[in-house]
Amino acid sequence: MNKQRILAHFQESANLKLQAGAALAQPIGLAVELMFNALSNGNKILACGNGGSAADCQHFAAELVGRFERERLPLAAIALTTDTSILTAVGNDYSYQEIFSKQVQAFGQPGDVLLALSTSGNSPNVVAAIDAALERDMRIVALTGKGGGAIGKRLTDADVHICVPHDRTARIQEVHLLTIHCLCDGIDVALFGEDTND
Repeated sequence: MNKQRILAHFQESANLKLQAGAALAQPIGLAVELMFNALSNGNKILACGNGGSAADCQHFAAELVGRFERERLPLAAIALTTDTSILTAVGNDYSYQEIFSKQVQAFGQPGDVLLALSTSGNSPNVVAAIDAALERDMRIVALTGKGGGAIGKRLTDADVHICVPHDRTARIQEVHLLTIHCLCDGIDVALFGEDTND
């Protein structure tokens, strides 16, 4: 792979992050507030997505249960992408479309938040999880791209849609990862105040 092609990836990613920052700062701030309210009231965050988005869900949950950049008490977050017995049982006995919605029905409570990731906004199992969460009076924070797809149409005024203004999956995922870090930092600051070492 030639150097110019590699540099083009870096340039496109950097440009998109700067462009997306201006567009997404407000909804990211609203998502932090929604998650802070849930966690401070004893609720939890459930996260779901496929492929790279599944890895992002696990990353997010790990940062909350462990730590992001400061020592603090663990925060309640569960990635619905990790239990292979549940995923394969539900996928085999019902359908792959229900692998997350069944878990939302089992673990979700009113006041909880569902972090739903889909670069296309059209992943059927993520859409089904959103429907299940809304039925349980949960709030949604959706990370999408490509215009938001079916997920964007499912959300209510009480939910938060963070839609990356791009059509390329890799670039959308890169902004999703940065968004997750913003969410983790924002939650820490909301719960524990500014870190004097920043």
